[in-house]
Amino acid sequence: MKSAIYLLIFILIISSCQTSNKVLSKKADYSFLTDSLQLNQQLEKYKLRGFSLVVFEDYKIVYSNQVGVKSANSPEKIDENTAFSAASITKPITALLCHILEEKGLINLDDPIEKYLKRWHLPKSKFTENNSPTWKQFFNHTSGTNQGGFADYYEGDTIPTIKQSLLGQIPRYDKEIEFLFSPGTDFEYSGGGYVIVQMALEDTFNKSIAELAKEHIFSPLGLKNTTMIQPNEKGFLTNIALVHDENGNVIKTGIPITPQVGASGLWSTPSDLALLSIEIQNALRNKNNKVISHCVAQKVTEVTALKNAVGGWGYGWQKSFGYNNYGWFSCNGSNTGVGGSVFATMTDGNGFVFLANGEKKNRIPVIGQAQRKILTLMDWNKKPANEHVQEMPLSLKQKLIGTYDDFLYGQKVETKIVEKNNHLYVESQLLGYFKGKNDNELLYLENGLFKIVDYPNLLKFDFNNGKLSSVTLIRDQLKVETQVSNKDK
Repeated sequence: MKSAIYLLIFILIISSCQTSNKVLSKKADYSFLTDSLQLNQQLEKYKLRGFSLVVFEDYKIVYSNQVGVKSANSPEKIDENTAFSAASITKPITALLCHILEEKGLINLDDPIEKYLKRWHLPKSKFTENNSPTWKQFFNHTSGTNQGGFADYYEGDTIPTIKQSLLGQIPRYDKEIEFLFSPGTDFEYSGGGYVIVQMALEDTFNKSIAELAKEHIFSPLGLKNTTMIQPNEKGFLTNIALVHDENGNVIKTGIPITPQVGASGLWSTPSDLALLSIEIQNALRNKNNKVISHCVAQKVTEVTALKNAVGGWGYGWQKSFGYNNYGWFSCNGSNTGVGGSVFATMTDGNGFVFLANGEKKNRIPVIGQAQRKILTLMDWNKKPANEHVQEMPLSLKQKLIGTYDDFLYGQKVETKIVEKNNHLYVESQLLGYFKGKNDNELLYLENGLFKIVDYPNLLKFDFNNGKLSSVTLIRDQLKVETQVSNKDK
């Protein structure tokens, strides 16, 4: 489950546009994307029912495209306002909501979350006796809790309460959520942790998380096609895409109900998610932001977990990528029969969002191709900062060349350091899958550290008896060391 969830996070991307302040930029013609993406052919090839995407550039939505149908049982086509179940893209929204509430003085995210819980309390554990987890540790998956993900429910099913979910009285789990390590010492992707956050919010404010998100985020930003209300509740959206299996058939009613709302209950469109991303980008530069403050934007997008955290994690947002010399904040969502991604640059206001109503084998090839095309075709290639690169001695090159375990993301795929034209490059399945404009050259910096082009972490290599023995990843103030061995020797 753990490896499957982590690998899922590495495969996705893009979506739609809306009205009034959501008008497409008129400065450029982006029809080259339509010609290159060939989405109709892609959907037919992979039996994907529907796909919605948006590209934004310079803090504006510049391209929107929707292809396919809402349901295999109907000819009604997906449009720019068609919402999809966004799955785990919910998590950074939940974390953002909590930070906004904290800024308003309503909660303290450095407090132990236990003091905010009323209907249920954290299970006793040797890991938390002297170290009760804070809100923030649930946001970046360092709280130590398990329960990675959840099964979907449909009309006619018995829908569990979130207390029953935490007690393990649901499919996939047969015991109460538990702690696997001391909070703050490791990383474990935990949807259950976000259910605890949901319960703490609802217990504290006596409102549903859907009400809180609407009040503090969705309504102020004008996101009319975004909600955490569920299909069995009053006020749910009407223009939606149904979920489909790998054969392209609607799964049950096609409208999944998610009681674990804080973890995966969001419904949205690519255009709404793009507008939310642009608001965060504007807040990061402290210009044109209306709802999210500069301080909150910085907090939710900073790297706060590095150890075993798939290259880096923030509060809800993944921080694992460095395409085209940019820092990115991103999130993937994957539920049964539906999924997508949000990718946004930390500067310059660029990015893309995808949502698709099909299973992983249907949507991932389409999403992956769209992502690679966008990263290659769009004029996004930030000039790298002056990193004081020095020439790498031949003896050092020779010690580095080889095949190793995955020291970049910890996903057990081979990582190679190879020589081409007197330069060293790093190759891996994951780097190749998410390749942008640049080759992943390994650069030797004057401070003795290394940088891989389009990878966000700096590296420190240590040797034993002339062989590479460990790699330390460095991001900001965080460091994590991984032991490695050369499989060629």
